[in-house]
Amino acid sequence: MLPTPVDLTLDEIQSRFGTDEKARAYLEEIRWPNGVVCPHCKNADHKRIWEIQPNEAAKIRAGLYQCPECKKQFTVTVGTIFEDSHIPLRKWLVAWYLLFSSKKGISSLQIQRMLGLGSYRTALFMMHRIRYALAHPAFTGMLKGVVEVDETYVGGKAPGMGKRGRCVSGNKTCVVSLVERGGNSRSFVLDRITPDKL
Repeated sequence: MLPTPVDLTLDEIQSRFGTDEKARAYLEEIRWPNGVVCPHCKNADHKRIWEIQPNEAAKIRAGLYQCPECKKQFTVTVGTIFEDSHIPLRKWLVAWYLLFSSKKGISSLQIQRMLGLGSYRTALFMMHRIRYALAHPAFTGMLKGVVEVDETYVGGKAPGMGKRGRCVSGNKTCVVSLVERGGNSRSFVLDRITPDKL
């Protein structure tokens, strides 16, 4: 499977990951680019790890593997934010897309409506897990190349607070964003913006 293009549309996302099998295969390729690795004992001898054939009658789900070293069974979701979730993987991938393609963010209620989730709590659970995953070192590493910095103030108007760099009144939050040209971005909340903090 080819790498995911950076400019996918919602229609392309749904056709590319329209089934749980396609979504699972894509996650396996991302997580195990060199072959299946046991998440329990870190056994990387993927030639010895065997895939258990799915069987609905025996309640064996697709994508199940067994490790010969630790004798444990696992899927690609073990140890990830998708573990122990009954939400289909295809909906998880669409939720990632919707969250990151919305310039002003997207509410959990909107995610519930767009994905046809059973409840608001399910959508809120998904959004919390996705945002939790963003704290992973893979998303918080150093930016490279040309990096641009800017700040903004979020919140209501503070009477009498005309100077920049001051968020003393309590109804303003200082947010600094760093953007890597053609790449990733990072945002931080600060108590006040001063040159030494940048």
